[in-house]
Amino acid sequence: MGIMHLRDTEPFTHLPEALFQELRSAAIKQPFAANTQIFNQQDPPTGYLYVIFTGMVEITAAVPGGAEMVVDFRKEGDFFGGTPVFTGEAYTGGARTVTETTCYLLPQAILQKIAKDYPQVSDYFTRAVLSRVRSLYADIVKEHTGNAITQMEAYPFKKRLSEIMTTPVETCAPDATGRAIARQMTEKATSSILVLDDFDSPIGIITERDLIAKVLSPEGVNCSEINASEIMTRYPHSMPPETYMYEAMAYLTTQGIKHLPVVDREQLVGLVTLRDLMRFRSQKAMLLVGSIGEQQTLDGLAAVKREIFTVARSLLTETHSTPEVVEIISYIHHNIIRKAYELCFQEMLDAGHPRPSVRHCFLLMGSAGRREMLLGPDQDNGFVFEDVPEEQMAEVEGFFARFGDKLAAALDQIGYPRCEGQVMCSNPAWRGRLQDWQKRIHDWVNDPAPQKVRYSSIFFDFVPIAGDPTLATELREIVFAEIRNFEAFLYHMMSLDLRNKAPIGLLGRFITEKSGERKGTLSLKQGGSISIVDCIRMFALEKGLQETTTLDRIDALVQRRVFETDTAEHIKAAFEALTFLRLRNEIQLLEAGRAPSHCLDPNRLSRSEQELLKESFHAVSKLQDATKRHFTKAFI
Repeated sequence: MGIMHLRDTEPFTHLPEALFQELRSAAIKQPFAANTQIFNQQDPPTGYLYVIFTGMVEITAAVPGGAEMVVDFRKEGDFFGGTPVFTGEAYTGGARTVTETTCYLLPQAILQKIAKDYPQVSDYFTRAVLSRVRSLYADIVKEHTGNAITQMEAYPFKKRLSEIMTTPVETCAPDATGRAIARQMTEKATSSILVLDDFDSPIGIITERDLIAKVLSPEGVNCSEINASEIMTRYPHSMPPETYMYEAMAYLTTQGIKHLPVVDREQLVGLVTLRDLMRFRSQKAMLLVGSIGEQQTLDGLAAVKREIFTVARSLLTETHSTPEVVEIISYIHHNIIRKAYELCFQEMLDAGHPRPSVRHCFLLMGSAGRREMLLGPDQDNGFVFEDVPEEQMAEVEGFFARFGDKLAAALDQIGYPRCEGQVMCSNPAWRGRLQDWQKRIHDWVNDPAPQKVRYSSIFFDFVPIAGDPTLATELREIVFAEIRNFEAFLYHMMSLDLRNKAPIGLLGRFITEKSGERKGTLSLKQGGSISIVDCIRMFALEKGLQETTTLDRIDALVQRRVFETDTAEHIKAAFEALTFLRLRNEIQLLEAGRAPSHCLDPNRLSRSEQELLKESFHAVSKLQDATKRHFTKAFI
């Protein structure tokens, strides 16, 4: 594969022949020995885009403690080092040859020259760098979407673009001036204009971003002279009106674009935006949430909960965003649990149990607190009360002990099994005033026995679900204060939580259970997704972060410069991939009439799925190593 291979590769596909000849003559061919560091993370840019002619290059990113993880491999025909060419910023990852490698080096000057007329070139390279896990994950989700499409319900996913597109579309001629285009967009309150040729075929699109980047931001641009042909993004992708909505959604989300012309026999007939598509997404999920408020019995709530399976299956087929699916599933779970709380509370009052005059808050913990619930969550919950005098506690406990028993039984009846470790509001150990919780947390932190650490790992992800949420805020401050007073607790938490190793051997073989009911399977949770949760929680507690979801915590840690952006992206991709495989596995088990589980036989996966799982487990191992080094160094 030579440099001319780029003719068929994004983002160079639409470049004219003359520019390819210019690229070809400007390229520098350079060999590198095996294990050569071409550049390091945070190095200043070399001024070249590297295109691999022969060989292989690994892309690396740093993790806390000074080590690094391999986040991607680039092979013949691939390129790397492109983002700094257009941003001038330091490299966000390192590049090292794996074998003897020869690269074509494309100079910054000619690439920037091309980008002036073809901004999609610079846009392509300034997007977030995809890790190998992310690339494998995206391909497998895309394949899953295609294979499962026949299972999708007609409502609302099989709407066609002709049913939802905007028509007529705002258009202009190629010679329209920048000033006229800006005025037209303002007057018509539109975010885009299609540029048509003499045959009413779209030859370009102008968005608000194009106007800002090419007319308003550059110095010396006369908006009365620059025209549409100079401003537009050329050759916008289009789809016919009979295209299904989910196909358009998949394309827009994977390509990172927001506007899609609808073309019938080369004639522009409409426009669909990402916002248009979002209005039609997850309608069944939202209808299900709406029905929760109408339920007045536990059996009614149980029926709604059973529908979560159908919604999850449809959502996982419809969307390429597993975190969004999990967020919606968790949102439905939360509403069901909140409604159960309301029904039980009213039953207590109707039965003649007077409500004590005390502020209280019902807390959800564990995956529920992180809003990372899948299809078979059990109960992890508790009560916190305001600090009332000791003599009032008999009244408070008298009410909430009965209420806790009733609520735990109700949730079990709805379909949320009781926690095997009794982490429930029916257990007095998971109820108490703020001062009671402070003593409990102080004991966990200062005497970190294994069981206490396990309790704290569940508890520290709490969120308020009903009652007075200010009590949860005060409780979180107590947690942070106790950890600040004895930070070595995080070392003990790390020592226990990291006992679960990723089930992958040195030679890349999966480590499965050798006996028992789970023989031949491995857990996607233990040593997988929960290990990422545990590691990220430790860093979040150390920094006193308020975020509770794992992905939000990772983003906050990037802002605090605990993780580099590319490292965080690699970890997030692994977490999303493991979550996707877990959720898909649960759906398949439920379809077969079995209980949902986080265990599966890896040998039943396709080769690409096995590769994704291995890469995800490698990311888990690297994160565990980095976490161990960090907290060992910090507190020992």
